[in-house]
Amino acid sequence: MLFHSGCAVAASTVAANALGTKPLSRDRQPSNDLQGLIEAHKTAYISFGKAVHEKGSRSRDHIKAGRKEERALLAICTFPAVWEVDRLGKARYLLEIEARCELDLPEHMQALLRSTM
Repeated sequence: MLFHSGCAVAASTVAANALGTKPLSRDRQPSNDLQGLIEAHKTAYISFGKAVHEKGSRSRDHIKAGRKEERALLAICTFPAVWEVDRLGKARYLLEIEARCELDLPEHMQALLRSTM
């Protein structure tokens, strides 16, 4: 499904070029809100990796860190990206996550779909 959203991003760029409008430049940054959510997810993801690979860690620690990472990812999925720069930033980041096969819960898809309404 996210593969198709990548196609939609490419299609919107092609459409913008066809209409003579300038596509969004890559150097523009997403909003502070989205950047904060992405940074929170990156931090939670690193913590989860450490909990799993840390010597002597317990499964309870893995579960706790995994849930925190999942909540951080869901926060990005539910983020209502109103501005084009946020839509592109959200799509790019989630495509990176999907490429690692980590955007696989039904909750992720539900949150993404709801965020577009």
